[in-house]
Amino acid sequence: MANNGPFGFDPEDLDRIVREAGEGLREAFGKGGLGVFFDQAAGRRTRPEPETAGETGDGVWAIFTVGDNGGATVEQVYASELDALRANKHNTDANRKVRFLPYGIGVSVLDEAESEPSAEE
Repeated sequence: MANNGPFGFDPEDLDRIVREAGEGLREAFGKGGLGVFFDQAAGRRTRPEPETAGETGDGVWAIFTVGDNGGATVEQVYASELDALRANKHNTDANRKVRFLPYGIGVSVLDEAESEPSAEE
């Protein structure tokens, strides 16, 4: 045992263990080896859908008010949601809101839709 190093086995034992493990893996995965296994695993992955501007965070957070006519007016824009919410935390005006605006979207999307006339009118 003194000749076999501190772990009690000699280099021939290590070679035999590695060789048997390699043969076992070849048998388990067929003649193609590990490459076939990895090709099959890669084929099962689904491609992620492309992210939208809102999901990637490409846009601004806007504090805006909605006027009596339903049109929105942006008061201030912020880079992060936290900054916008902090600036709006003491808001008591029901017409003042915070929303995320992705780049390329017109501010007119903040306008409130005109209400449909009721049957009584």
